[in-house]
Amino acid sequence: MSLGFIERIIGPRVSPEEAWKRSLRYGTPGFLLLFARILLLVSLFLPYWHMELQAPQYPSGLHMTAYLNHLTGDVVEIDGLNHYIGMRSLYEAAQIEREVGVFIMILFVVLLELAAYIHSRWAVLLVAPVIFFPVVFLVDLQLWMRHFGLNLDPDAPLSNSIKPFVPTALGRGGIGQFVTIATPGIGLYLATAASIVLVAALYFHRRAYLPLVRQQAAANERST
Repeated sequence: MSLGFIERIIGPRVSPEEAWKRSLRYGTPGFLLLFARILLLVSLFLPYWHMELQAPQYPSGLHMTAYLNHLTGDVVEIDGLNHYIGMRSLYEAAQIEREVGVFIMILFVVLLELAAYIHSRWAVLLVAPVIFFPVVFLVDLQLWMRHFGLNLDPDAPLSNSIKPFVPTALGRGGIGQFVTIATPGIGLYLATAASIVLVAALYFHRRAYLPLVRQQAAANERST
């Protein structure tokens, strides 16, 4: 890998004097990337998803909360009700995702840290996975719920009265006498806010460094 190729990836450098003179121009992308990192780190400790199950035998409802790496709440009770219709335990869903969720978030933080030092279009490749993470989270959640709902145990006690169905990852749903209400958690809201901040960061990043990239490319052409 040639030095020139590495320089094109890293992008043009800004002198301390120029950075000081135009601190808002060159400081905004880095500040927004830092803010996004903070949002992601805080989201690690907060719920990403809530589900309430309303059933006649539970007047106050049953509640489950999903974090990136574990489930809390009335999971055992919900699994007990799901058993009657042939649905697998919620603990069996997204096992790999829960095992690696914290590490993926730490990786995202590292990628954003690296993106702050990349002054070229390659920064987009580091930021894009983080931008799309909230959508991927919801899609993965919906796929798991679809898989569980469409693959009911035919030997379950109520298998003859319940047809396969697709639970909803967000909003109101249900089957038979059971009603589910699924809502995003504050962790997912923070991750979504980080995505919005990163879109703004890319805009200001391009506005700050694209002119320098073009100047550098023009200088290289003149020198060859």
